[in-house]
Amino acid sequence: MADRKTDTVVIGGGPGGYAAAFMAADLGQETVIVDPRKNPGGVCLYEGCIPSKMLLHLVKLKHEAESAESWGLSFGKAQVDLDKMRDAKDRVISQLTKGLGQLSKQRHVTHIRGTGKFKDANTLEIAAEGGKTESLTFSHAIVATGSRPVAPPGMKTESNLIMFAEDALSLPEIPNSLLVVGGGYIGLEMGTVYARLGAKVTIVEMTEGLIPGADRDLVKTYQKASRKTFDQIHTHTIVSDLEEKDGKVKVGLRSTEDDNESRERTFDRILLTTGRRPNSDSLGLEHAGITVDEKGFIPVNEKRQTETGHIYAIGDITGAPLLAHKASHEGRVAAEVIAGKKSAYEPATIPAVLYTDPEIAWCGLTEREAAAKGVNVTVTSFPWAASGRAVADNAADGKTKLVVDPESERILGVGIVGRGADSLIAEGALAVEMAALARDVSLTVHPHPTMSETIMEAAEVFHGMATHIYRPAKET
Repeated sequence: MADRKTDTVVIGGGPGGYAAAFMAADLGQETVIVDPRKNPGGVCLYEGCIPSKMLLHLVKLKHEAESAESWGLSFGKAQVDLDKMRDAKDRVISQLTKGLGQLSKQRHVTHIRGTGKFKDANTLEIAAEGGKTESLTFSHAIVATGSRPVAPPGMKTESNLIMFAEDALSLPEIPNSLLVVGGGYIGLEMGTVYARLGAKVTIVEMTEGLIPGADRDLVKTYQKASRKTFDQIHTHTIVSDLEEKDGKVKVGLRSTEDDNESRERTFDRILLTTGRRPNSDSLGLEHAGITVDEKGFIPVNEKRQTETGHIYAIGDITGAPLLAHKASHEGRVAAEVIAGKKSAYEPATIPAVLYTDPEIAWCGLTEREAAAKGVNVTVTSFPWAASGRAVADNAADGKTKLVVDPESERILGVGIVGRGADSLIAEGALAVEMAALARDVSLTVHPHPTMSETIMEAAEVFHGMATHIYRPAKET
């Protein structure tokens, strides 16, 4: 057993882990990353955020080419080569992960390939590649081991015809029929990929509607714009009685609103996107004096400290929202605190994005949350059908809305559905973070013609003075 010492060890090399390690190194800490992969990147880069967005980009190109005929352009029927798509995806992953490996070397961050387990509050036992075991003594540790997908309770998942997102991203085939269980981020994104590649996709969601965290008007606009994407969508529905037979999967679809018998359906493949579980059960946290909650998440304070003060936790393992950009921000905060900086995790908002077609994005207080909390708000919206750029780009099926405090005029939340919402939401997040007023946004000159003008005009609607729609302010 080899012995090492370091100032800070980061367990996990995902977006939160490597952001924390790089910041710690930049602030003068001797830093070690413990992660089993060759280079940092984590699930997000290897089999999550990045490859899924690349595939969504490709199917978006295919869809736009097929839709261009009504605008006077014809490209013929698109040919799909799965082998080339897989190769292209792998090249992108390799390029980006190698880049992170190079950044690690430039910062003199030591990368130990393996998995770590706490031996005590200052010692990590590392099961390294090649069967070696190393003991690492540290002054500070940052736990960033992320999460993993889980199946619905009681569902057997041994069949090769049942996939999680990682399996689906490998593009094993394009099935004739695909059942996606879960109508959230991953389910709709991967469902879009397979539907646009030719599969008949059915979405099943157990709650009242798709994308439970988003306002219903945004979801309604999305569903209308993408109504031809999916074969069927079933809400208030759960999957039961799963059985593989003759190379297909037979399932029962049961409504949660009544006690009727389930309807039997048969699919070529099933994709499960029903939630994730924190990777906290094999870390030996109890040896470091750290307890987890009933769901396995590690409680932390605003500095990302666990109950063992010199050990920190960030990202998915600390609870919702399970988003890469949240983990990255937390990682930088933890590293700054370790270095003696006055830092805390206290963002006014963490933006959420679905990279569907069209995209949906929101930040801050939603209209539904305001109603549930009894917060008095004014909601203004600007339809993209009134945007010259949106109409010119064949993207008029969109909407930008603001949730505003009627007394102070402070922008409390922003919601966008439409092409490019993933990038547009950053302005909304800045407005919420900086406590901007509706007038601040309306007086900011936005370039024309752009989709960003819809944010400005939504702010103008608050005062009843939007240029491109007539919607006078209500008298109070």
